[in-house]
Amino acid sequence: MGVDGFGPRVAFYIGNIAVTETVTVTWFIMFLLLVFSVAVTRNMKKEASGLQLVVEQIVGMINNLTKQNMGEKNIAFAPYVGTLLLLIGISNIIGLFGFRPPTADLNTTMCLSITTFVLTQFFGMKSKGLGGYGKGFLEPIPFLLPLNIIGELANPISLGFRLFGNITAGVIIMTLLYGALGAFTDTLLGLTVPLLQAGVPAVLHIYFDLFAGLLQSFIFTMLTMVFISGAME
Repeated sequence: MGVDGFGPRVAFYIGNIAVTETVTVTWFIMFLLLVFSVAVTRNMKKEASGLQLVVEQIVGMINNLTKQNMGEKNIAFAPYVGTLLLLIGISNIIGLFGFRPPTADLNTTMCLSITTFVLTQFFGMKSKGLGGYGKGFLEPIPFLLPLNIIGELANPISLGFRLFGNITAGVIIMTLLYGALGAFTDTLLGLTVPLLQAGVPAVLHIYFDLFAGLLQSFIFTMLTMVFISGAME
């Protein structure tokens, strides 16, 4: 909980610039992914085994997911798809370790959705040409041009708000639950030790942080592939 309301706290200042929890946790996740990537790839062997084999299986799954949803010709999008899946997935489940998920900040989710929106427009124009891409907004009848434009602009908004809303809802519910359990422990049991907070929220953490978090990362990634491939067809 923030000082002035619900939201990420300011972790520290660089001069007059406030650096929030969202930024610091995102840096931490990026650092973990970078270290993991270097550790896995520094001594790669022709005959994969152990961790290398697991990572190769994950890469293969991401490649297959990209092929199935975007087609063989768009396999080059697999690195972006994999990055989204890993970054959003880890950001969503990091609440299990006591951190505030970066995806519970609208700035994060909108930046990701705007990135997808820019890629959608760029590759749509590159694939069809500027004229051909613009002509698509006049279909099936030119009268629908305003609605088609609004629909296209609504995609990044819905994409960003969907992820933000689902993750933030989980954070709010867990925050209220911890507060209520702390009050019950103090009032009913007369203890200052957060006894009820230690085990009761575990099941809800599994749902909100693990299940819902991974599901939302998958949905965001799938919609990204649909938007980009749809603009190129």
